[in-house]
Amino acid sequence: MSEPESEIVDGVVKGAERLMRASDRPLRRVVVRSGEASVELEWPSAAQAADEAEPADAVSDPSRAFVRAPMVGTFYRAPEPGADPFVRSGDLVELGSQIGILEAMKIMNPIEADVAGRVSEVLVPDGTQVEYDQPLVAIEPASI
Repeated sequence: MSEPESEIVDGVVKGAERLMRASDRPLRRVVVRSGEASVELEWPSAAQAADEAEPADAVSDPSRAFVRAPMVGTFYRAPEPGADPFVRSGDLVELGSQIGILEAMKIMNPIEADVAGRVSEVLVPDGTQVEYDQPLVAIEPASI
C-alpha cells in the first residue's frame, strides 16, 4: 500500500474509532468511507449472541434463580484480566456476594447475587456485551 493510501486508511480507522467512542450505546454496525476507501465492521447484538450460545430452555428452569444484568454493558467475570473469576460453577454464594462486574459508560458496577445458593452455571463468557435483564449466572437457591 502506498503512503497516500495508508494515510487514507488510517483516517478511516480513526473516524470509526471516534464514532464508536461518541456513541452512548454499543454499536452493532459501523461503516466509514473516505473517498474510495472504507471500513465496515459488524457485530451480533448481545441478544443474538445469547440466543446462539444458550438453549431456549436454559433460563426457564424453575428450580434455578438468575442473576440478571441491571443495565446494558460489558460483563466481566474477574476483577482484572488474568485474575480468578468471582464465581465458578459449583461455588456457594451468599446473598450479596459479588459474582461479576458490569462496565457501562466506563464505570465498573459490581454485580451481586440476589439469592444464596450454589452457582449452577455462568451463562455469559468474560468480556461479553450484555443486554438489560439478560441472565448472567444461574444459581440453585439454598434450601431453608
